[in-house]
Amino acid sequence: MKIDVILDARQSAAELAELGQLAESAGIRGVWVSSLLDSRDPFTNLSVLATRTERLLLGAIAVNPFDIHPVRIAAALMTLNELADGRARIVIGGGGEALAAVGIEPARRVRAVAECVDIIKAAATGEDVDYRGELYQVNHLRFGWVRSSPPPVFVGASMEQMLRMAARAADGSMMSDMPVPLAAGAIDTLDRALQQHDKQRTEFQTNAFAAWHIYEDPDQAVREARQWLVLRGIFRPWVLSEFLDQDAVDLAMRSADAFWTAFRSGSHVVDGVPDGILDAMVRNLAFAGGSDDLDEQIEKLKRFEAAGLDAMALRLYADPAESIKLIGERIVPALA
Repeated sequence: MKIDVILDARQSAAELAELGQLAESAGIRGVWVSSLLDSRDPFTNLSVLATRTERLLLGAIAVNPFDIHPVRIAAALMTLNELADGRARIVIGGGGEALAAVGIEPARRVRAVAECVDIIKAAATGEDVDYRGELYQVNHLRFGWVRSSPPPVFVGASMEQMLRMAARAADGSMMSDMPVPLAAGAIDTLDRALQQHDKQRTEFQTNAFAAWHIYEDPDQAVREARQWLVLRGIFRPWVLSEFLDQDAVDLAMRSADAFWTAFRSGSHVVDGVPDGILDAMVRNLAFAGGSDDLDEQIEKLKRFEAAGLDAMALRLYADPAESIKLIGERIVPALA
């Protein structure tokens, strides 16, 4: 299994370059940054890192075709790919709750993502593109300046329809915040869909987003993991049902405001939600614990690998430099 890291997209280009160089020297395969409502532009922000590394893969997650037109996404990706000598990649997603902040309703998500992937892949060839989709049309487009090989285009997919579409249209998929059994089920869905299109999983890259809260102090790790739980699973009761009973799932769903309050205030206390439920969510939806006892985390990563994942993208938080060093020293060799 290969290891990527996900860095905070709000960091400056200089900060990303320093951390990315550290990641490359630590044997980490790649760096992703998120495309968030309040972040720096991910493609521009990776440009310095692109010129200061040689092997590190670079990409943006999860860019959506609702607030950026697919042609503009393609142009940004191809520019980064040029700067990185062919090491760029991208995850296209259906947009999240942040779209509501700009008044965009992401209708027909699977269709929109599919057409976005089609347009990017066509534009990446440098040949003429005339595209007639149900949602997007492109007339007489040609990126004649493209010289690098087309970068891989991933789809952010955890559920069946998006997974099946990814198998047809994309080069890979990235699921997020999934317990091992659900990840295995998603891989099975991908395998069946790939077979329908005469493809093998050896031709298709599988990755997963996961939160990494590992520190010398295990209490710090759990507190931080609890604070971020609002982004892990409370909007997906079908995920919570994998490890919580129905009453606990219902309580978590009713407590969305409390989870948001904890997140925004930087608190590990979620009012009205028992510690047992919070601990189960942390245990199943993130990597969290002390740095002196990594065997459990390594075994969990190996279970994901056995389920069919080629790579894991670990989202780093409070001390990314120390996390990168630890991952390079302990995690990368254990999975080689």
